[in-house]
Amino acid sequence: MLADVGDQWRTPDDLWWGINAKFGPFVLDLFADNHNAKCEAFYTAEDNALTQDWSVRLAELGGVAYANPPYSLASRHEGQYITGMTHIMQHTMVMRERGGRYVYLIKAATSESWWPENADHIAFIRGRVGFQLPDWFIPADEKQKPSGAFFAGAIAVFDKNWRGPATSYINREELESMGRMFINQIQRAALRIQGIAA
Repeated sequence: MLADVGDQWRTPDDLWWGINAKFGPFVLDLFADNHNAKCEAFYTAEDNALTQDWSVRLAELGGVAYANPPYSLASRHEGQYITGMTHIMQHTMVMRERGGRYVYLIKAATSESWWPENADHIAFIRGRVGFQLPDWFIPADEKQKPSGAFFAGAIAVFDKNWRGPATSYINREELESMGRMFINQIQRAALRIQGIAA
């Protein structure tokens, strides 16, 4: 059932690579699992990102953290919050002060109490953002085949060393086009490496 997907919608590759090109390089996915992680290093629900020191991990990895955060209601595991946008944003601000860059793909929900007015940069995305189902999802019936999860989106950057503007606008198509260019470059490089190895 579609309700079973919960927080596991995936960021499309072309969109992710476009955001990565503008704000990365991404090396740590803050809220992921084995089916939707965009980086080799990632935190699962079991790891509970809200109990981790992201700044230390980023210092080890040498890059930028990415998040397509879970929007489910705040919930706890063993007394610690593991979800809830308010708690996620609070932890993000603590991590920001410790150093590193944290880039979020979020709903452009400016009326929500968790909206990150204190982000260092907000890039509003022109064009609705669509997400993909996890690879494990098999619809139980025809009613469970979605047309997609689409909403107005924004990219929030948390980085106390940010020196750019506070806000900007970017077209979704531009991000996706940039992402496809990077994917094509990666595929060409992989084929070249395979040819050399053969």
